[in-house]
Amino acid sequence: MTITTYTDTPAPAEQEATSLYEAIGGRPAVVAAVDVFFRRLLADPELAPYFPGGVDARHRRYLATFLGEALGGPRRYRGPDIAVAHHGLGITDAQFDRTAACLSATLDELGVPSDLAGRIIAIVAGLRQAVVTG
Repeated sequence: MTITTYTDTPAPAEQEATSLYEAIGGRPAVVAAVDVFFRRLLADPELAPYFPGGVDARHRRYLATFLGEALGGPRRYRGPDIAVAHHGLGITDAQFDRTAACLSATLDELGVPSDLAGRIIAIVAGLRQAVVTG
């Protein structure tokens, strides 16, 4: 059995490095990005049908936590497996690219520097295999 001890004081290496999560402004920035991102998805005629009931608070929390963890944030995502959640939706490569473009436009709208936005898009691009099933 492994016991993990958590402290409020980061290790020296952690103190020197700034995560992508911290660089963009932490949880408030991620939550703002999720709100703008979902607004864009719901306005897109090709992507909106994937959300027939709209987007509820649960979707927003899941995405904010998932994205936050992917960017180095402290909260751990405990929602549905990404591949399982998207299985059977028939999402194509073109739709994945369209979604990534919505994310890129979101980051631009929120003033995220292009070098950081590029790193975020690269992280999300790594999800293609889990999400694209069509």
